[in-house]
Amino acid sequence: MKLKTLLFASTALITGILSGGCATANHGANSGNTLGFTPPKLQREFRGVWVATVGNSDWPSKPGLPVAEQKAELLAILNRAAQLRLNVVVFQVRPGCDALYNSKIEPWSEYLTGTMGKAPSPLWDPLGFAIDESHKRGLELHAWFNPYRAYHFNAKSPISANHVSKIKPQIVTRYGRYLWLDPGEPETQDYSLSVVMDVVKRYDVDGIHFDDYFYPYAEKAANGKELDFPDDVSWKKFGASSGLSRDDWRRENVNTFIQRVNAAIKAQKPWVKFGISPFGIWRPFNPPQIKGYDAYSKLYADARKWLVQGWADYFVPQLYWAIEPKEQSFPALLEWWNAQNPKNRIICAGVDATKGLAKWSPEEIPNQIAITRKHSGPGGYVLWNMKHTAQNNALCSKLRNEINLQNALVPALRWIDRPAPSQPVIKISESISATHQTVSWSNASAEDVRFWALQSRTDGGWTTEIFPATRTTQTFPRASLEAIAVTAIGRSGIASHPGVVEISPAGSRTERLTSPKMRRAKNTE
Repeated sequence: MKLKTLLFASTALITGILSGGCATANHGANSGNTLGFTPPKLQREFRGVWVATVGNSDWPSKPGLPVAEQKAELLAILNRAAQLRLNVVVFQVRPGCDALYNSKIEPWSEYLTGTMGKAPSPLWDPLGFAIDESHKRGLELHAWFNPYRAYHFNAKSPISANHVSKIKPQIVTRYGRYLWLDPGEPETQDYSLSVVMDVVKRYDVDGIHFDDYFYPYAEKAANGKELDFPDDVSWKKFGASSGLSRDDWRRENVNTFIQRVNAAIKAQKPWVKFGISPFGIWRPFNPPQIKGYDAYSKLYADARKWLVQGWADYFVPQLYWAIEPKEQSFPALLEWWNAQNPKNRIICAGVDATKGLAKWSPEEIPNQIAITRKHSGPGGYVLWNMKHTAQNNALCSKLRNEINLQNALVPALRWIDRPAPSQPVIKISESISATHQTVSWSNASAEDVRFWALQSRTDGGWTTEIFPATRTTQTFPRASLEAIAVTAIGRSGIASHPGVVEISPAGSRTERLTSPKMRRAKNTE
């Protein structure tokens, strides 16, 4: 994140009282005046948390809850995320070819209602609700899909008639305790892509997210021997004549799908982020000290290639190990992933909050987050998972009071050709009360705004708040307000020039109305 030189383009006085008791910042000619308060640089950091629905891990707490309780639990999660000054909620909406949203392609999830295919009553849409409520809190909502898992072994209800295993049995195979879409079947790619793009087209999501499940983790037979994935049919139809080894063919199946998903999202809504959270070790000995599971050869996931090619906007390698152990070193692995990033995509560390209470010292996770902040490129962290994060009072206190002292924006997609929103115009109202005044703002391209970043200076200190595009007012105590800066944040994260209003020292009401100064500054990112 490079600090850009501040350029103050104009200084103008508010010269009159408008109808309704408002003063409006007026853009004057360039005077070269750079005096006055300078708002601090807006912080950019991806601060996420996973909210898993498979097995009712995070939400809902159990299947079949009344709708009011489901909503209350989801709101509590979003409130906690906002309280901790996180900015991304990664919400699992397709745990096993089912849907935590109103889909015409796949059945309602049993984790919501207790029965696969049964709609909630009264009918509601958890994904749409989560998106709206996240945005109200200044949070991005990323819809998390499992692209290939068709049925999880902990599912309890019968498979519904509209499940893919019933309507497209030719692309579904049983593997150990699971049902799995065969990645070697081209129809599998078409099917899962259609599910993803249905959500991209119909919902105002900020991102699409895949985790580490591509080809499955190995299942074992009764004798303890690992089972090979049963793709003989697709291999004979499509792989044997490809000129590739079976392993390379499997990897290429996943590579092609990742590339297609990215291209389809960008063609439909370029600002929607595509993120992938691969297993934290690409291959053993990368870097040389690392030992462990080989996701490249076992899951057929060449995540390094996806990163090098720029086939996603952000990557969250699951670095679920502590700082000290050399053979799975959190900092060594993070450094390695950052070094594989020629296109400067967002690199976040997946942080294992499940170990924060029982296995690790209270300082381990804060120290891991501190390590992520040493890297110069766009980055951040994602906490696994919400339940264990929320249960760790010490971690929550650290996040709120030490680690995330100010709200931050998600790093912008600077490789997407999107114009910046226009600069906000700020109005100061004097009519609310003797002790408080209201600030309002607007710009000429409100349809391109996802969030507003409101920076206020009171009693000598600056505070940053993130508001949804629909909110354009805030009230402050009259005596302490010294300056206001408002920046429009576009859907791709690109920021406008901030509008800045300086409030004169405490004095008469007339002085407050006639003496605030407004200047335009170059974006301080």
